[in-house]
Amino acid sequence: MDFNVTFEQPMDGPGSGPLTIGWFLMDDKRAVLFDAPERVSFRQTNKSHAKSASRCPAVIQLESRYFMVKCPYDIHLGFKRDEKGKAVLVNKAGNASAVRTNKLSEVMTLVQEAEWRYPDRPTVQMLLPYCFIADELVYVTQISAFMHYRRDPMPGTIFGGRFPLNVWPRPLMWAFEWHEPEKDLILRRGEPLFYCQFEGTDPSRPVQVVEAEKTPELSAYLNKVSGVVNYVNQSFSLFKAAEALRPKRLLTPKVKE
Repeated sequence: MDFNVTFEQPMDGPGSGPLTIGWFLMDDKRAVLFDAPERVSFRQTNKSHAKSASRCPAVIQLESRYFMVKCPYDIHLGFKRDEKGKAVLVNKAGNASAVRTNKLSEVMTLVQEAEWRYPDRPTVQMLLPYCFIADELVYVTQISAFMHYRRDPMPGTIFGGRFPLNVWPRPLMWAFEWHEPEKDLILRRGEPLFYCQFEGTDPSRPVQVVEAEKTPELSAYLNKVSGVVNYVNQSFSLFKAAEALRPKRLLTPKVKE
C-alpha cells in the first residue's frame, strides 16, 4: 500500500513566503554591547571538491536554520563555598576583569541552591535582554552552540528551552549547569553563547530574522505576560489566556534610516 502526501504553500496571505521572526531588546540599557542575532553560516570553507561537506545541501539546510546569539561580556568565574558553607561566585579575573566586581551580580547570578537540579551542580544565569516575536505560530528552541568548537570546553551544559514565542515573548537568559564546579567558567565576548532554532507549521519555509519595532501594542502585551512565572507554577497553562489578550499584529519590522 502506497501513501502520497502533498504540501501546498500558499502564494500570499498567512503562511506564505519566509517564516518571519522579529527580535528586539527588552531594555536599551547597554544596548551597544548586544549584537544582532546572526544566521549560523560557515562561508570561508573548502568548496573546491564537488563532494565537500560545504556544498552538501543537507548541511547547508541545517546551518541556515540556526541563529547565533553572541556573548556580550568577558567573564572568568569560579565557584566556592564561604566559611558558612554558602555557595558563592568568585570573580577569578580580579582587577583584570572587564566587568567590575560590583557590577557582576547585574550580569551573572547564582541560582538559589534549593532550585538546582542536582545538589552537586550549581546553576548560574546570565541576564540578557534578547526577545523574539512572530505573528504566526512559531516555536523557538534555545540550544548550545554545538557547531562552534571551543579549545577549552565548558565545565558543564546549558539549559535549553522551547516555547511558542508568538504568544509567549520573553527574554532569553543563558542558564548554565556547572557539572565540574572545581573548574573555572570562562566566557569571551563575541563568541557564540547559544543558538536559536525556529519552527513553524511548514518545515520547508525558509526563516528570516529581522529587528522589530517596539510598538505601543507590543509593549502593552509584554506588560501583560511578563514576570508571571514568579506567581504561578506551570506557566504554560496560561497560553490560552495570553492568546486571548494578544492583538492581531505584534511584529513591525524596524525601518533603518
